[in-house]
This record gives sequence, C-alpha cells and structure tokens, in this order.
Amino acid sequence: IKDFLSGAPFAVVGASTNREKYGNKVLRCYLQHGLSVHCVHPSEREIEGVTCVRSIAELPEGVHGLSIITPPPVTERVVREAADKKITRLWMQ
Repeated sequence: IKDFLSGAPFAVVGASTNREKYGNKVLRCYLQHGLSVHCVHPSEREIEGVTCVRSIAELPEGVHGLSIITPPPVTERVVREAADKKITRLWMQ
C-alpha cells in the first residue's frame, strides 16, 4: 500500500459519472487528498472535473499507479494494456 501511494500521478480505469458507483468514489478520494489523477473512460469526456482519456494507451507517460474498477473480463485487458504502458502498480477492486 505504501509503495502504491508513494508517488503520483494516478489513473482510474472504470471511473464513473454516477457518484454512487465505486469508480466515482475512488476518483473523488484521490481528488479530496489533493492527488494528481487521470480518468480512463471510453465515452466520457470529463468526470468530476477531470478530463478523461479513452484508453490506457492515451495516458501521459509517468503514471505511478492505476486503480482498476472494471468487470473481470475487462480487467484482464486493462492489466495487459497497463503492462504495455509500463505501469506496474495496479490496484484492482
């Protein structure tokens, strides 16, 4: 946990516009703690004031940790994409 939280920026895959969903709660937690965070969502442009990218490949270089809040079949793909992007700190919900 310390290693995951020791750097920034972070990215949330599965961020949601629905404040009741866990993907939104995780995003807001990063924001409430003043942490730099990106959103990955295939169709949303912005969530909670954070600009979204459509895929992990579109994230800027240097993302420290990736929070993954997706269904298992999607999570498998996300893990492969994270490895391709050289993101090694993954937190799966």
